Amino acid sequence: MKIGVLGAGQLGRMLALAGVPLGLQFRFYDPAPDSPASEIAEQVVANYNDWDALTRFAEGLDVITYEFENIPVETVTFLEQFASMFPPLDALRASQDRLTEKRTLLTLGIPTPHFDAVESWTELEETALRIGLPAVLKTRRFGYDGKGQAVLRTQEDLQGAWQTLGGSPLILEGFISFERELSLIGVRGRDSDTRFYPLVENHHREGILRLTVAPAPNVTAELQTQAERHLNTLMQTLNYVGVLTLEFFEQNGRLIANEMAPRVHNSGHWTIEGAETSQFENHLRAIGGFPLGSIRPRNASLMYNCIGEMPERDVVLAVPGAHLHDYGKLPRPKRKVGHLTLCGFPEELERHRTTVEELIT
Repeated sequence: MKIGVLGAGQLGRMLALAGVPLGLQFRFYDPAPDSPASEIAEQVVANYNDWDALTRFAEGLDVITYEFENIPVETVTFLEQFASMFPPLDALRASQDRLTEKRTLLTLGIPTPHFDAVESWTELEETALRIGLPAVLKTRRFGYDGKGQAVLRTQEDLQGAWQTLGGSPLILEGFISFERELSLIGVRGRDSDTRFYPLVENHHREGILRLTVAPAPNVTAELQTQAERHLNTLMQTLNYVGVLTLEFFEQNGRLIANEMAPRVHNSGHWTIEGAETSQFENHLRAIGGFPLGSIRPRNASLMYNCIGEMPERDVVLAVPGAHLHDYGKLPRPKRKVGHLTLCGFPEELERHRTTVEELIT
């Protein structure tokens, strides 16, 4: 089976690394030459509106997927004539616009922060008054890793945020005073078989995910069930195939949905070493029509993103239970250039955690 992947970043790279042992072949499509995945398989380098290049890319493919959600809908629609496309187009559409995303979740009975569209300065003033402060002003499209958003704590913050973000369609969301951030990764096959990894706890700084604790500590059966119910509802409604992630705020035992991601997700990188089947392999199993693998954790895991630059390899590899993933990217401030996963029994992780965190920071 030959799989085409739109996008050739680190997520595509890890998909291919998971698929090659299964006998799968890959072809990537990305406008950026020398992308991380290009070291693993062939890459077509062209813009997403180059129909001739897309036709060449699709030749001989059995199934097509994508590694990030900002692929133009027109590109996906064009490619559907050549091969099966998973996840489905409806999921891509919903995830590309924060307003559409929130409305989709709310319609399905999945709790979200209070929100409303903002298209003018007057609407911002009125919506901020209605929702209340603090609140978060976000661009509806293309924001990630803390980009394209501003926290509004006082009335004086509105003007500066509008000057920075006001050129784009916006959404204002009520600020959630949460205890912690959690995410749930699920996978659904072509036959509707659905499985869920355990909830994980995520720690961000400057809007960028820095640490994932897996499984999340102190998660009750009721909380896991609540998360699975929300994600399962979303998957069934979208007739979803592949890996889907739902990010939550936890507040007083209640989960409030923040964002969805129709793809393999940064908070699931721990599954490579820490689960019986990684999110990457399970995504490939799902879209390829193969039986899904076990989602059971092998042990406890701490996954750290390497931001800006990679730590010294020899020092990291000397830490028991440490696994290093270098994406082959050039160093750059606030750029995810790799990740490090520390696996073992909880007492072992605590013993080596300080050493790892000193290397990362």
